[in-house]
Amino acid sequence: MTVHFSLPYRTTFGQRLVLCGSLPALGHWQLAQALPLHYDEATTRWSAEVAVPAEAATAPISYKYVLLFESGGVVWEWGANRTLALPTNEFERLEVRDFWRAPAQDENELFTAAFTEALFRRPTPSPAAKATAKVAKGKKGKADAPELPAAPTANVRFRLEAPRVASLHQVCVLGSDAALGAWDQGPPLVLSDAAYPAWQADVALATPEAELRYKYGIWDPAAQAVVQLETGDDRVLPASQATPGTLRVLDDEAFQYAAGLWRGAGVALPVFSLRSEKGLGVGEFPDLKLLIDWAAKTDLNLVQILPINDTTATHTWVDSYPYAAISVFALHPQYLNLDAIAKLKDKNAAAELAQLREEFNAKDFVDYEPVMNAKWKFLKLLYKQEKAKFLADPEFHKFKVEQGNWLVPYAAFSGLRERFGTADFQEWPREFRAPLALPELVDEHGPDFDEFGLHFFTQFHLDKQLRDAVSYGRTKGVVLKGDLPIGIYRHSVDAWTQPELYHMDQQAGAPPDDFSTTGQNWRFPTYNWERMAQDNYAWWKQRLGHLARYFDALRIDHILGFFRIWEMPANSVQGLLGHFSPALPLHRDEIQRRLGWFDYGRLCEPYIRWHLVERTFGGEAQAVFDEFMVAGDYGTIQLKPAVASQRQIEAYINEQLAAHPERAEFLLRVQPGLYHFVNEVLFLPAGNDFYHPRITLNKSSSFAELDGEETKRRLYDDIYVDFFFRRHEEFWREQGLVKLPPVRYATNMLIAGEDLGMVPASVPGVMKQLGMLGLNIQRMPSNPNVEFGHPADAPYLSVVSPGSHDMSTLRGWWEEDRVRTQRFFETTLGHWRQLAPYYAEPWVIREMVVQHLASPAMWAIFPLQDLLAMDTHLRRANPHDEQINVPSNPQHFWKYRLHLPLEELNEAVGLNEPLRALVEASGRGKTY
Repeated sequence: MTVHFSLPYRTTFGQRLVLCGSLPALGHWQLAQALPLHYDEATTRWSAEVAVPAEAATAPISYKYVLLFESGGVVWEWGANRTLALPTNEFERLEVRDFWRAPAQDENELFTAAFTEALFRRPTPSPAAKATAKVAKGKKGKADAPELPAAPTANVRFRLEAPRVASLHQVCVLGSDAALGAWDQGPPLVLSDAAYPAWQADVALATPEAELRYKYGIWDPAAQAVVQLETGDDRVLPASQATPGTLRVLDDEAFQYAAGLWRGAGVALPVFSLRSEKGLGVGEFPDLKLLIDWAAKTDLNLVQILPINDTTATHTWVDSYPYAAISVFALHPQYLNLDAIAKLKDKNAAAELAQLREEFNAKDFVDYEPVMNAKWKFLKLLYKQEKAKFLADPEFHKFKVEQGNWLVPYAAFSGLRERFGTADFQEWPREFRAPLALPELVDEHGPDFDEFGLHFFTQFHLDKQLRDAVSYGRTKGVVLKGDLPIGIYRHSVDAWTQPELYHMDQQAGAPPDDFSTTGQNWRFPTYNWERMAQDNYAWWKQRLGHLARYFDALRIDHILGFFRIWEMPANSVQGLLGHFSPALPLHRDEIQRRLGWFDYGRLCEPYIRWHLVERTFGGEAQAVFDEFMVAGDYGTIQLKPAVASQRQIEAYINEQLAAHPERAEFLLRVQPGLYHFVNEVLFLPAGNDFYHPRITLNKSSSFAELDGEETKRRLYDDIYVDFFFRRHEEFWREQGLVKLPPVRYATNMLIAGEDLGMVPASVPGVMKQLGMLGLNIQRMPSNPNVEFGHPADAPYLSVVSPGSHDMSTLRGWWEEDRVRTQRFFETTLGHWRQLAPYYAEPWVIREMVVQHLASPAMWAIFPLQDLLAMDTHLRRANPHDEQINVPSNPQHFWKYRLHLPLEELNEAVGLNEPLRALVEASGRGKTY
């Protein structure tokens, strides 16, 4: 059999096309041996022929087109490998007419799981339907899956990749040939969705030698009608003198929709914040079904949640922080619905559970510790009650085999955490500090199995309940969007089992921003990217693959960390003494050349003078000096060696508080000032006489008291601005292009990145190149020249949102700064020379919601609190009770809980109908 490949492509000088694929003639996927294509001026197509031996014709051919540059550049066409199923022996020749699949196109993201598995999910065909080709009005023809042989009379195969088709509709083709209905003379040819998102049908044209003009359309089987015909010029298949043994395969370009790009809307709320009548004082996975029901009622297409991994490290409220997981794979036991496992047979325990449910559900916040204590108590009872049945369950053993590479270490770690009273494995007995002999430790027949069996039991049911909610969402056409934290907890299973993947002596965080003027210290270790690259980022691929078990879309927290992370030494508490890693630090000689001088003591040691001590501590200056400082030469002051770093200050004050609680008020009052003086440096040593400028050094007293304005200008403009805003752009771009692709292409999830803060200029381009959505928050514009962003300016591949879990709600923000609120009211909402209302009234919130819905961005996602704010009767009395996180407070208790049950929200017609009307009017969520 001979296969003739061709496609139209306009190259420029120095470019050429090759075909790389599974056959020896196509290079066996070795680019250097790929088949060159030749350009035909007459047809304006690149083409080549391949002879396929009979023994190779039994398997499909997989291939891709590749653009090569004379300079050495390579561009592979976008998407999965093409697959060509070879028909049976009645065909001697295939003429394959392809089109180049361009990378970085907006429509490419419609092929992700968010669309193919949820939004445009195809109904499961019956066995009979799978075996029978669908043709409109009984018209004879063939619409088989690619692997089925072509009908003997067929001479053309139509194939179109089109994920954007309503679940009960089909793709059809109409054209000038009688086999395609002769335009309006007969029914169209309906294509099979057996290989969705590809649609295909083989047909015998009545006049195959004539030029064929045709278009694709959307067919409604119920109405037996074409409900939409694609726009643009007719597609053309030129006249052919092909012999009867030839099959022409038309792998066509995308469907041309009249409605333009697809856009959707969604709602964001953490799972722990969900409230239902069946919950136990905290949101649980089955509650997601109620939120999905509400989303479907209001025409919202997506539900976004925060991380749901297990954070059980201390058994205190500190574990409420969802970004400090003890496992990047295990799910948090707080989300488990106990009744869905089994009914408690112990009547006293069942009565106690019912009483606690009523008590916890009456609270207006998540009371983390009592809730978790209760969950663990009843989980242990259920485990004991159901143990025999559980261990005999084939589904559990299948789960354990499939997920064992993370499940076994997690169960071992959790059991040992309980045994030794801490998650810090460095404090465990020496024989357990490394995860040796795990299978033996958790052996089902071992004497201590129940210590670990409880955690197998818990994870099995968590997985079962979450996947049930995910499946429910897909049937409702609602996408579940998860959240991937950028870091790992240092006392976690991941650090215990693979410490070589992390820099355990460093801390990750964020530089100063609108959230925190001293930066953020998350206390997570940073990644050892060099080590991760050695196995082609296997850990990341496993992590993303596991998330794809539950989610069709994913938010990557702090995606800037894949370009560079803010890294702090272990002795820092705040984030100001951090630096970007990786980075290109300055050598001492370069600083001296650009600044004109270099004095290590003046530039790199804390700048402390008596007048600054007095200004900071007032009347307590002498007491602070006597306890924490010593005098140096020439009026300088230094911190005593025992309290020279922030961690030393923290440890000293904690010791003093324990020993002398009566000193608490004084010590806690002076602690921030002491931290401040540790930060009073202009450069940070990076080893081998290299240095990083300190972030926001121009805001320090050390900078303000430098001698001479020319010195300040050189330091800030010539060194600082160049270092943070120009020096690293290409370097960080390369970092992103190395680290992000393995993550992006590990799954087929739709990926969005949280790219707020100090964003390198190269980040948006890299994200667009990889088809990853950016985030646009109105009050944190990416353009530094404007005070407020406008959703209308957002690019298509992005998410617009009025806020995030790290911010106050719209109502809370409205009250924070009334001068700023007035400016926003006039300049962004357009109420010129009008007085802004004192509170964010429902009509004001509605205007902001409408503004976001009208954005060209693919997604408009709203915190549920902001949507409730449009209804006077439903919104919470105090908006300041609705903020989920306060990033400037590292001791924040994550306890926000929805103030009304989801059952009630589903019946709130006064909110639901107006919201549905707003979404419908915006055009979001419409298939076409």
